[in-house]
Amino acid sequence: LLHCFTSCVFKMDTTPESYLDLFPLDAIVYLTPDSENVLEDIDPDKVYVLGGLVDESIHKQLTLRRAREQSLRTARLPIREYMVRAPNARNYHSETLAINQVFDVLSTYYETRSWPAALRAGVSSGKGYVLRDTAEQ
Repeated sequence: LLHCFTSCVFKMDTTPESYLDLFPLDAIVYLTPDSENVLEDIDPDKVYVLGGLVDESIHKQLTLRRAREQSLRTARLPIREYMVRAPNARNYHSETLAINQVFDVLSTYYETRSWPAALRAGVSSGKGYVLRDTAEQ
């Protein structure tokens, strides 16, 4: 569990308990790249679960299915809203990020309140996306 204080210094607590047992269901937002809902802002009264897998492969819809099974609200980062596919030799494009990249995006957004700055900080060029203003240059 990560807690952000006013200066955005993060403290991490570990527990064997499930987030489902620790927080009310209506306070939890499960982040998954497969959600139809765009995360527009961070609500300090919500708990954001980074829907992740420790795996090198991408399992489409798995985290979304898990969230739905648990009756949780879902959201995705606004990658499509602020970024475009960049031409690349491998023709590779993925909105699926590693947990540390999602954390970088969220923490940068929390500090700057700027999705472009946050996505620049967390979405590596290897994902095949660039910010819209970068693509036009």
